[in-house]
Amino acid sequence: MPKDSGIGASSKRREDVRFLTGNGKYTDDINVAGQSYAHFVRSDVAHGRINSIDVSAAEAAPGVLKVFTAADFAEVGGVPCGWCVTDRHGNPMQEPKHPVLAEGKVRHVGDPYAVVVAESLSAARDAAELIEADIEELEAVIDMKAAVADGATKVHDDLTSNLCYDWGFVEENREAVDEAIKGAHHVTTLELTNNRLVANPMEPRVAVGEYDPWKDEHTLYTTSQNPHVIRLLMGAFVLGIPEHKLRVIAPDVGGGFGTKIFHYAEEAFCTFAAKALKRPVKWTSSRSEAFISDAHGRDHVTKIELAMDEEGKFLALRTDTYANMGAYLSTFAPSVPTWLHGTLMAGNYITPLIYVNVKAVFTNTVPVDAYRGAGRPEATFQLERVVDKAAREMGIDPVELRRRNFIDKSQFPYATPVAVEYDTGDYHATMDKLLEISDRDGFEARKAESAARGKLRGFGVAHYIEACGIAPSNLVGQLGARAGLYESATVRVNATGSISVMTGSHSHGQGHETSFAQVVADMLGIDEAQVDIVHGDTARTPMGMGTYGSRSIAVGGSAMVRATEKIIAKAKKVASHLMEASESDVEFANGQFTVAGTDKSVAWGDVCLAAYVPHNYPLEDIEPGLEETAFYDPANFTYPSGGYACEVEVDPETGQVEVLAFSAADDFGNVINPMIVEGQVHGGVAQGIGQALLENCVYDENGQLLTGSYMDYAMPRAYDVPMFTVDHSCQTPCTHNPLGVKGCGEAGAIGSPPAIVNAVIDALSGHGVEHIDMPLSPQRVWAAMHGKG
Repeated sequence: MPKDSGIGASSKRREDVRFLTGNGKYTDDINVAGQSYAHFVRSDVAHGRINSIDVSAAEAAPGVLKVFTAADFAEVGGVPCGWCVTDRHGNPMQEPKHPVLAEGKVRHVGDPYAVVVAESLSAARDAAELIEADIEELEAVIDMKAAVADGATKVHDDLTSNLCYDWGFVEENREAVDEAIKGAHHVTTLELTNNRLVANPMEPRVAVGEYDPWKDEHTLYTTSQNPHVIRLLMGAFVLGIPEHKLRVIAPDVGGGFGTKIFHYAEEAFCTFAAKALKRPVKWTSSRSEAFISDAHGRDHVTKIELAMDEEGKFLALRTDTYANMGAYLSTFAPSVPTWLHGTLMAGNYITPLIYVNVKAVFTNTVPVDAYRGAGRPEATFQLERVVDKAAREMGIDPVELRRRNFIDKSQFPYATPVAVEYDTGDYHATMDKLLEISDRDGFEARKAESAARGKLRGFGVAHYIEACGIAPSNLVGQLGARAGLYESATVRVNATGSISVMTGSHSHGQGHETSFAQVVADMLGIDEAQVDIVHGDTARTPMGMGTYGSRSIAVGGSAMVRATEKIIAKAKKVASHLMEASESDVEFANGQFTVAGTDKSVAWGDVCLAAYVPHNYPLEDIEPGLEETAFYDPANFTYPSGGYACEVEVDPETGQVEVLAFSAADDFGNVINPMIVEGQVHGGVAQGIGQALLENCVYDENGQLLTGSYMDYAMPRAYDVPMFTVDHSCQTPCTHNPLGVKGCGEAGAIGSPPAIVNAVIDALSGHGVEHIDMPLSPQRVWAAMHGKG
């Protein structure tokens, strides 16, 4: 029977009570006494030389406090990049300065070059119209391959070229891969694009800066997935503020999908300006502003080659990718197409030789960084599309070809040729479950029914693996990370037995306040309602790395487990004294301490009270209080995996694609809250449908964003997605964290795009269509069917 509480129970999300009743507290809900308002003046050209900026009329406008330009930030550092990639020749990447406000040149539409701060937002906007900027428009660099051609206009004049790095992995495999491909029985080649996306969380970004001159202390309220990281980057590298003088608070956050991981110039500006003006400064992004200021996702162009023997066994894999960095390096941008992508190119398969080349390129576009899945969707899409194409070329059923090459469960732990070791998995089991829940056996009958109505029906599968809980710190440090990737937790037991858990993780929709409480309550055998989760405030929580990469429960939850284990160990000391027994004889279960082999017992609440009212135990052996902190640095990634199946119907008259059914069989290891897991998969699949069929961020040759609003950028609606069939019964627990969990937040967005595209290509199999780049819009599908692609 399903559990009704603790680990494994579908406890209702406690945070939803305030969200559904309109009582959440988001950053834009925060208004500070004496608050002023910032309006950023942004470039309307993609590439231009700033000859002059005249702000005199704007500063004289009613209500204006000050107009800031780059000159005001002469003593301030640039927005830092948090990861340095070394290229295949051993050289560090090219790393241009990213100024808070544009210096000398603007480098993308939306690049801010001035900020008006006024008594009201309307006054700031009106004054911005009075700024006279002489910006000489220059040739824009948009196409990645053209950007690295000889003689190309440079985005940054002080760099040698627009090539950020030329990365090869694993470099010593390169010649062997080339030889294997030359001698293979069959080689499947595919060129594809992983389309640029705009994250579009429900809540746009907001920053409120506040300064206390008497204490010389700064406070920043911001929409962030990792407030401690923002404090570290902004304080140490941009503004030079000691950490004990800088508090960063991220209250309720309405979605992130990666785009709120990064430190943005607007956060640094509001913090800086609050001190300069001795007034709180608030900035709230508009939705159209978000399109040209939030980091974008994906944007890869790839050629992939898969070599096979006569039986379809994989021999070698080679990829060449151009990855767009945009105009500046966002916080973790360099790591996404390299270490988060190249290390996953083995997928679920035994491929003896793999070589991945990535050329990261600067262009006059918005910076590109991690978006839900971050590198793993790009790897999975390449791999699962080329495997499907190979199956058709070899005349082998796509499921069968995958099975022939799966890593068998008996082979774990399995070291891949791309430097990672999978600890557990059972890919045959997830494929079996997928075929069952998707009713593949009944597909032909459904296809015939569609044909009778003049529609083309297709069935597509994809199998994925991802790396979550990125770690350990000593490894990622060697790979170029400029921060540790541990997590922390402080468990504070109150005198009456209730508990406050302070975590360095941060929730932006994942349900931490529920699932984290389940873990601690289950360990202590108490009611979940007794556990309060505290997060999002650097003054109240221990230093932590935040939430991204499906790391919350695997890393943050493990830190809680370790801290709670320390609590139990100390509580046993107190209990042993209360029961006049040896500590080694004390057992703890279901909220009760007992002496083994006796009827002596003491309740959790009694021990907690005794810890804070130490009238009767030896202080030389036991300190008063019951509070413990733990930092958890994982020994390895976790490796969720699974199989996805999609069934589509294509209208041959219009090219319109309808997703009729979608099934997901995932292995997430042990599951804390099945309901939350199911919701995470639903959300990820919906975003995958958006990328596969609808969403596309498009620039013209002049660097103008053609899809800068919802009029032109098509997001999935309810009628674009079917009811999903989700199963997570195939569980192979992670072997190296105390909960056996793997992570689930990004899986849906990783496995769904190739499954959808594979289904459409299957539907069009009679028309000789081998590939269509995402999004598979009606126009693209119709053109491909009629040889006009």
